[in-house]
Amino acid sequence: MAERYLILEDGSVFKGTAFGSRATTFGEVVFNTSMTGYQQIITNQIYHNQIIVFSQPTIGGAGIERASYESVDPTCKGVIVRDVANVSINRRRRLSLDEYLKSQNIPGITGIDTRALIRKLRQTGTIKGSIIDPVNDLEHAFDQLKAIVLTNQQVNQVSTPKPFPNPGSGKNVVVVDLGLKYGILRQLNKRNCNVTVLPYSATADEIFNLDPDGVIISTGPGNPNDLPESLIAMVQEVERKIPLFAIGLGHEVFAVANGCEVTELAAEHHGNNHPILSVITDEIMYASQGQGYSVKRGTVDRNELMVTHYDMVDGSIQGLRHRDYPAFSVQFFPDSYPGPYEVTELFDEFSEMMTTRGR
Repeated sequence: MAERYLILEDGSVFKGTAFGSRATTFGEVVFNTSMTGYQQIITNQIYHNQIIVFSQPTIGGAGIERASYESVDPTCKGVIVRDVANVSINRRRRLSLDEYLKSQNIPGITGIDTRALIRKLRQTGTIKGSIIDPVNDLEHAFDQLKAIVLTNQQVNQVSTPKPFPNPGSGKNVVVVDLGLKYGILRQLNKRNCNVTVLPYSATADEIFNLDPDGVIISTGPGNPNDLPESLIAMVQEVERKIPLFAIGLGHEVFAVANGCEVTELAAEHHGNNHPILSVITDEIMYASQGQGYSVKRGTVDRNELMVTHYDMVDGSIQGLRHRDYPAFSVQFFPDSYPGPYEVTELFDEFSEMMTTRGR
């Protein structure tokens, strides 16, 4: 395999070998500590414009199979691993990881000391990086990297441009797409919900015209403080009238809509098996996380909102519930694609909320 470089804007250079596409790429470099589920991670829209570093030493052993996509067109900018497995015993495999990344024009780099890279990222936080071919003038490559300005319009770039249905014969649910994770649709399918997915620009009136029994604000990429005021206003209007469940970036939007501040984490959280404390039941559950921002504790108005979940690693707020309206949110991924599966009960709670609406 051909030699390639990962360069970081602080001047660091990591040498490795190429797999996937041979494109040159720029993006934010983040790390993920998941032991499984690399296909779901790579296709998750929260990684829009980001280069993903996997802490798991070997990636690719399960290949790529049809049932594990979280989006049709992944928008991550690159994949970095210690070692790529070219052999798979997965009977459902359709493509190898290398073949899949080539088909999606996503470059990969392997043979890097990912432990050293992740240690650096824990210290620096999210940092710009680029995957490039060997060059004679590295200084020029660094100048190009530093000059790159990454967009803050990620949601606009990944949200569906037009509404589309995901039919069922049960409760009517509207999903507002901020960077939709297909695991949310799978969980709604299991509950036989009749789903309509709307763009992030949908207004409260457009939602009300569909007469939904419930509304979900989906996960997505980027900074919630960069989102338009119209989205915040929509959440404020909808939560007063219809059961609402907000997830990931949607959770952060729900928090902002109810007067909270959301701040950037020193190092992003990406991985499975994060221990989460449920305040209501005093139980510990494990969940998949992907977050770069967190609700600031001191800004939660306890007269309006109740904190329902905390991260037991750093104490960050992981769940909120409105005291007056049928609305709640979680920072982690309750759809469990990839697992753990115990947090899917939150979709049952949402279903019960829709069932008891109006009683």
